[in-house]
Amino acid sequence: MDRDILEQARSLLKDVTPMYRDCGRICGALCCQPDEAGKGGVFLFPGEETLVKGGWASVSRVENGPGPGLMLTCAGECEREKRPLGCMIFPLTPEVDGEGRVTMRFDARARPLCPLLRNGLMGLRRDFREAARQAMQLIASDPEGLAFLREWEAIERQYDFHL
Repeated sequence: MDRDILEQARSLLKDVTPMYRDCGRICGALCCQPDEAGKGGVFLFPGEETLVKGGWASVSRVENGPGPGLMLTCAGECEREKRPLGCMIFPLTPEVDGEGRVTMRFDARARPLCPLLRNGLMGLRRDFREAARQAMQLIASDPEGLAFLREWEAIERQYDFHL
């Protein structure tokens, strides 16, 4: 994936968060914690592993399982500019239509974790929602990024539920 596109997408999100205060203090940073089995993490966008360095996290290849390649796990404390894009946009997830246009919706995996979902999308800062959409639109402008987003969307859809 084009490194400039990746860096531009990350730059759009470096200073904007879902709330005007640290939402991790509301839930105890649940989105950063591994599950009881020590599993969890966030998929890295193509090329992102070179941008999240520093010994504060570990990167592993997802072998023989769902996922687009590399996953980052951490202890739940980091500087925002070092976070992977998947963390920066949480609790949102991208949807890509047939023309490559991106919209954002709540990540189904956030339902049991994130208290922000109670207020719907209006509970999130408007500038955060727009920055996340713009960042994912940039990613979708790169063929490798678009393929990654489509694979991520397919995996995330496995967590949807319908009544």
